[in-house]
Amino acid sequence: MTAQLDAQQAQLDAGRARLEDGRAQLREQRTQLEEGSAGTESGAADLDRGEALLALAGDYRTVSADGSTAVGTVVFDRPSLDVSDETQDAVLAVLEGADIDGVEVLPTTSLSQTIPKIVGPAEVVGLVVAAIVLVVMLGTLITAGLPILTALIGVGIGAAGALAFSGTVEMLSVTPVLGLMLGLAVGIDYALFIVNRHRRQLKDGAALHESIGLANGTSGNAVVFAGLTVIIALAALNVTGIPFLGLMGTVGAFCVLIAVLIAVSLTPALLGLIGYRALSRTERARLQRAREAQAVERGLLRQEDRGRESASALQLRSRGADGAGQRRRPMPTARAVVTALVSVAVLAIIAIPFFSMRLGLPDGGSEPEESAAYQSYTALGKAFGEGYNGPLVVTADLPAGLDDGEVMDQQIAVGEQLAALEHVEAVVPAAVNGDSTMMMFQVIPAEGPNAVSTGELVHTLRGTTPAGEASDLAVAGLTSGFIDVAAKLADALPLYLGVVVGLSLVIMIVVFRSLVVPLIATGGFILSVFAAMGGVVAIYQWGWLSAVFGVHNPGPILAFLPTIMVGVLFGLAMDYQLFISSGMRESYAHGASSRVAVMDGLHAGRSVVTAAAIIMISVFGGFVFAESAMIRPIGFGLAFGVLLDAFLVRLLLMPALMHLVGDAAWWLPRWLEKILPNVDVEGAALERGHAHPEPDEADDDVAGDEAPEQEAEPEPARV
Repeated sequence: MTAQLDAQQAQLDAGRARLEDGRAQLREQRTQLEEGSAGTESGAADLDRGEALLALAGDYRTVSADGSTAVGTVVFDRPSLDVSDETQDAVLAVLEGADIDGVEVLPTTSLSQTIPKIVGPAEVVGLVVAAIVLVVMLGTLITAGLPILTALIGVGIGAAGALAFSGTVEMLSVTPVLGLMLGLAVGIDYALFIVNRHRRQLKDGAALHESIGLANGTSGNAVVFAGLTVIIALAALNVTGIPFLGLMGTVGAFCVLIAVLIAVSLTPALLGLIGYRALSRTERARLQRAREAQAVERGLLRQEDRGRESASALQLRSRGADGAGQRRRPMPTARAVVTALVSVAVLAIIAIPFFSMRLGLPDGGSEPEESAAYQSYTALGKAFGEGYNGPLVVTADLPAGLDDGEVMDQQIAVGEQLAALEHVEAVVPAAVNGDSTMMMFQVIPAEGPNAVSTGELVHTLRGTTPAGEASDLAVAGLTSGFIDVAAKLADALPLYLGVVVGLSLVIMIVVFRSLVVPLIATGGFILSVFAAMGGVVAIYQWGWLSAVFGVHNPGPILAFLPTIMVGVLFGLAMDYQLFISSGMRESYAHGASSRVAVMDGLHAGRSVVTAAAIIMISVFGGFVFAESAMIRPIGFGLAFGVLLDAFLVRLLLMPALMHLVGDAAWWLPRWLEKILPNVDVEGAALERGHAHPEPDEADDDVAGDEAPEQEAEPEPARV
């Protein structure tokens, strides 16, 4: 397609030159006819035909009416994708270095489009915010730095792999940046889940290496499941049938896979290296005092009672952040009703702009204001009209055997037909092929490439039957190509959303062994993703808060953004759902009432979900102010989507609905319960079957900076 477009563009450029020459020749011939120096009937007829063709072009020109702006074209000798970076950079250097008095050379988007940097200042700021959150939550610099270190290593491997394949596989410049964005965010979160679990167990009295193994077998197991949901959702982008989008999903899934592998392998190893310094000095001192008190009390017990724990002994068990043994009061039903109604109403209101969403691809008007691409786009629009930034290539077939005069008659008939259509500024007869079986026009629309009227014009042209003996009217060119890609992506979105929603239901039915919990979780996901898209439309299409987010030229939404958002937010939503609902399920299975279990699970999981969401928002938010017009809305959409899903859906709406449905939340038909596999995602069975060893004196000294060199041998589990 690119090769054909380049060939067509070359013909159009040649046609422009012939048009100017033709005008001069026609003026000369008209003068000769009037003077009687030449004048046959056929010559007059050809002259009339030529004037009719020139009239179609209207005010089409390559120099503006006031003489302030001129258009020149650089034609390469090969398709644009085959032009090396060195050649393109050399052309840009010549153009930008041209020293002509009073002339400013501005390369257009096709030559100077902004290529996104892998990492910029805004992304670094997002990483710093994530580091601050980790320090506040984990309490020590060394522990806070561990998730960032592992995430950076994973991102380095993932991004390097993507860039290595870019030499053999054609990919959008945004593809490796998306992989970096996802790998960095999930890499920090996944390491955080394991580190946080390890810290809780150390504070509850577990021996060092015992705690590392248990954390990796419980939270690490959950990380693998959470990562698989994100990987499946991203890989499913290949079902859209759009190659570049499928490649984006594949690269993103690869980066997430690397993040999962790093989290469950390198993170435990680093935890072993830092030892008890995973706890702060205050926490280590508190743990030392508790162990000393336990040792004293243990010495007072009779030898025959060693198999039983004293009711007054300090319980050192890994029960969760808030203590799994505590029973909480359920939330008031009235509060649950109000929370559910308000949450749904807020999400529905935010989602309203979604229903006016238009899809497209960024043009020169979306580039940074200081870039040459934006300045040339603006200069063309002011000097010639917005339509000059988005010309359309229109072709029509001709029957064989027509002579030159008949071919010109067909050009006039079709050209006048095209010029009469709404939203057409000019029609330029560009070329006829060598055997006179196809003719080509350049149609200048009244507005720019992303205008609604331009899209309507493309559809009108494709539905037009050409006049005269011509047939098969077709539309090509970059502008119509962008419109076609946007339409195909819009058509693929419902299918992809259906695949993701169906996948979500199946996975959660297996994990939570319930029919109602998956319905609540999936319904919340649908609300949050549509609300996130509504926010994107309000800012990047309607122009709300444009000064805050640097949107100087609102326009259509990036065509593949909704599909990317569905895939990524689905995986993250399932992560947060897992870490909250699994606590509810475990509490309910241990005898708590369904409504008390809701509060148990919420209190056990909310701190880690809150921290993880803030980190995600910080990392994604860093891309909101990137240079690339493609990256900015992706960063905002993902950050805003995580904000809504984590805080409004998972921490407010979902617990309220779970409270209202009561015991029915965990209902599952018996026949289905028998055939479903028992998937212990968080390793609850491992935790229940594990008893902490009694540390000996060699393991008691945890107050220092260094971890003990040797841990006690585990005693038999006590009953």
